[in-house]
Amino acid sequence: MIYVTGDMHGDTTRLYDREFRKLKAGDVLLVCGDFGYIFNHDKLENQVIKFFAERKFITAFVDGTHDDLSYINRCRTTVWKGGMVHRIKGNLLHLMRGQIFDIDGKRIFTFGGGESIDKDMRLEQGRWWREEEPTPMEMAGGAKRLDEAGCDVDYIITHEPPMLVKSAMLMRRGSNDRVNKLNGYFEEIGRTCKFTHWYFGSLHEDRVITEHHTCVFRKVLPLNHPARTRPFTEEKVPVAAVEDLQE
Repeated sequence: MIYVTGDMHGDTTRLYDREFRKLKAGDVLLVCGDFGYIFNHDKLENQVIKFFAERKFITAFVDGTHDDLSYINRCRTTVWKGGMVHRIKGNLLHLMRGQIFDIDGKRIFTFGGGESIDKDMRLEQGRWWREEEPTPMEMAGGAKRLDEAGCDVDYIITHEPPMLVKSAMLMRRGSNDRVNKLNGYFEEIGRTCKFTHWYFGSLHEDRVITEHHTCVFRKVLPLNHPARTRPFTEEKVPVAAVEDLQE
């Protein structure tokens, strides 16, 4: 079974949630960024990483803005379920940007990254990494893989949402609009690709936003929630131009 959850931010209390503890051997938990347990590199963090590594289920996360990408990017790169990952340790994986994974017969496009609104403060603390902001090469690579897949996937897992979804959520909150180039990139992907549902975590809500977009935070949702039929899209337009890990 495939499940998806939102930003965990290194919160160890999440490991005791009833929804988290229901995961069993063979399951895959996808985390929509800000995993957060690879951030401080202290004794507790090392214990938590060991905990995830030794579970019988796979934990696989896209990066957000509270993940130490300088450390993550030094981890061993390998292929898992048809896409590139960093193997952090054991059954703990980082899903690299712009990859398409085939998990239980579902094609899942992943793309992490974001832009810290508190960058100046975190720079002073040595807790901001330039790599959090996707490069043009990474965006082009993701677009190319989608083109090769016929612009047709089952699910999309990201940290940030598409531009219009983010703007609508911030407007409802009465917050300033803070869209960036990554939100615009995702907006274009949403316009040109077929997908059943898109999950993201950066805005820290458990809420179905549109028929095809869900913001997830503390809940652990089965990937087919909410159940939807595949959407109709207009004629597809190109977006832009070995071994599996043992489980």
